[in-house]
Amino acid sequence: MSRDTVVAKRYAKALYEIAAQEGRTLEVEQELKAAVQALTSDKSILNFISSPSVAESAKWQVIGGSLEGRLSAPVISLLKMLVSRGRTEILSELLDSYINISSAALGLANAVVYTTYALNEQEKQQVAEEFGALVQKKIRVENVVDTSLLGGMKVVIGDKLYDGSLAGKLERLEKSFRRQAL
Repeated sequence: MSRDTVVAKRYAKALYEIAAQEGRTLEVEQELKAAVQALTSDKSILNFISSPSVAESAKWQVIGGSLEGRLSAPVISLLKMLVSRGRTEILSELLDSYINISSAALGLANAVVYTTYALNEQEKQQVAEEFGALVQKKIRVENVVDTSLLGGMKVVIGDKLYDGSLAGKLERLEKSFRRQAL
């Protein structure tokens, strides 16, 4: 495990503990997700906040001006600390760690569902119910459109892949025929 991963987990755990005390774990998760998206989606912003030649006050003036008032105090404090310590490169790992910590604490599991088209809310709910019963947790569904799939879906929960895609079914059928031919 890299040093950055360890550091990201420590920051995420501290943020989670504060959010849990306030009873706002999911809200803080959404705020952190939005902040990380805003700060990492544009290379020029990421280069600016990561640059050692830019003064900390200038960095925070730009970041704070766009994010303060939209985020809670714990998230703002965390961002200020990361900027002041030059640790903004761990933002994505920190978000992933926070999501894992809060999900585990709340009995949630995150499922990434790959389909050929965007699922509507009713379809997401159905997937959440079916896989929730399978893994015995409440499922949060993130839908990813994958046009390379021929049909069906792939669901990833943690480190498990549930392959219900047409290609996966054909592959399993082919293996079955090979075994019978031997």
